[in-house]
Amino acid sequence: MKTEYKIFSGVAGFLFAAAALYGFWTHGETGQVEWIGVVALIMSGLLCSMCGGFFWFVARRIDLRPEDREDGEIAEGAGEIGFFSPGSYWPFGIALSASIAALGLVFWMWWLIAVGLILVIFSASSMLFEYYSGTRHTAEH
Repeated sequence: MKTEYKIFSGVAGFLFAAAALYGFWTHGETGQVEWIGVVALIMSGLLCSMCGGFFWFVARRIDLRPEDREDGEIAEGAGEIGFFSPGSYWPFGIALSASIAALGLVFWMWWLIAVGLILVIFSASSMLFEYYSGTRHTAEH
């Protein structure tokens, strides 16, 4: 996780520097700062900082992975990484539900926002519990 938090922290630092440079540059060209770009760069930097902070927090609590060690070998990273669903349709359902909620947000239709959020909660819960009930229920879970 050290590699991940270093990458995200570096990108965040770049975005903050780019925001300062962009604000200075637009102020010099037009006499006023172009705030949309500055705010977008700052928000992007904050998002990368949040991800970098999460990876830093996790890296302190787990053992070093082979890719985080100088003497790590490729073969040490072999084996099962985790379980990934081979044929789930629920990610499409989540995307469709989020699109419905976003469409309601764009046109400021509170009822469509509510329907979209309810569908997002339902589809995310269904994806989470896909292997705990129904036809895909397995004994090992």
